[in-house]
Amino acid sequence: MTAKELFSEEEKQRIESAVQRAEKRTSGEIVPMVVDESYDYPRAEIISSGFFSLAAAVSLSWFFFDESLWHFLWLFALSYFPFKLLIRNIPALRRRLIHPDEISAEVEEQAVISFLAQGLHHTRDETGILIFISLFERRVHVLADRGINDVVPPNTWDGIIQTITEGIRRGETCHALCTAIDNCGRLLEEHFPVKKDDTDELSNLIIQ
Repeated sequence: MTAKELFSEEEKQRIESAVQRAEKRTSGEIVPMVVDESYDYPRAEIISSGFFSLAAAVSLSWFFFDESLWHFLWLFALSYFPFKLLIRNIPALRRRLIHPDEISAEVEEQAVISFLAQGLHHTRDETGILIFISLFERRVHVLADRGINDVVPPNTWDGIIQTITEGIRRGETCHALCTAIDNCGRLLEEHFPVKKDDTDELSNLIIQ
C-alpha cells in the first residue's frame, strides 16, 4: 500500500482535525507526514542480486554443464536482472536484505530533509514537530525544533513512536496517529501554551 492509499478521505479529515485540536492547546506546530519510502537502497539490490545470481549460476553450471566457466558466465548474466527485478518488486524481501542500522539512518536523514524542506524550522517560536512515517521501512521518526528540544528530554518521543508503530501493526494507523498527535499536544501544552495571536503556520497533514 502506498502513502496516498493509506488513509481514506474521512481518515485524512480525522487526522487534520486532531492536529487542529492539539494546536488549540499549544503554540507548537504538529505536522504528520507519510512517505512511501525514505530511500531506494540500490546497494541492497545490486549486492543481493549478484549473490543470488552467483549461487544460481554455480549450481546450474555444476549440475548441467560439468562446471563449465563459459556456461557459468552466461547463466550469471541471464539471471542477474530477473533477481534484481524480483527483489525490487517484493518489498518484504528487499527489506530483509537491508541492515537495520542502514534503514534507521536513512529514515532519520529523510526526516531531517523533510523537516527543512517543509519549513518546520521557520516557525515563530521554533516549536515545529514532524511526525514522520516511512511505510517501506516500517519506521516512525519524531523530529522537534530546538525551541522544544531545549526544554523537553530526548526520550520524550519514544512513547509517541511506540503508539504509532503498534497501531500500524494492528492495522489502526489513523487511530494511532490521532492518539499520538493528541499526546504531542498534551506534552507541549505545559511548556508552550497557546498564544492569543497564534496562527496555523504549517500543513496539518503531508502525504507524499
